[in-house]
Amino acid sequence: MIKLEQIHHVAYRCNDTKETVEFYKEMLNMEFLVAISEDKVPSTQAPDPYMHIFLDAGNGNILAFFELPNSPKMDRDHNTPEWVQHIAFQVKDRQALVDAKDELEQKGLEVIGITQHGIIESIYFFDPNGHRLELTCLTGTPQQMAELKRVAPLMVDEWSETKKAPKHAAWLHQ
Repeated sequence: MIKLEQIHHVAYRCNDTKETVEFYKEMLNMEFLVAISEDKVPSTQAPDPYMHIFLDAGNGNILAFFELPNSPKMDRDHNTPEWVQHIAFQVKDRQALVDAKDELEQKGLEVIGITQHGIIESIYFFDPNGHRLELTCLTGTPQQMAELKRVAPLMVDEWSETKKAPKHAAWLHQ
């Protein structure tokens, strides 16, 4: 049986490596860990130069990016609303979220929120590559989290049949 330890890294595409490193260092205080660059893709041997960078997102989580100069300019999936695909980072608590919002706005970023989601509160903004980012803090009680876990299979079953928001966790937004 496979036993995963954690996500090692999640990789996205970027337009400009240097700009991306500077954004994540300046805006989110991420440490730049590693850069790997090749002229051939190791897994396929395709001749396609790339720069692959890794940033420390805290607690062993790594956010990575590829710059691909020989590929068409990157773009998002236009069949998916821009709010769907995003990277969410957790902060300690609500005060840390409020402080982060203020800091990001002082640095010139447009920030959406604080948005209430029942068990979390979040703010949203975009990186220079167009990736939507979320900072979130947990606000749910252990009892709420246990109840959400309990009703999760019921919610998926109901959604699968109706394609409408299930009523099992309507209490989240009361």
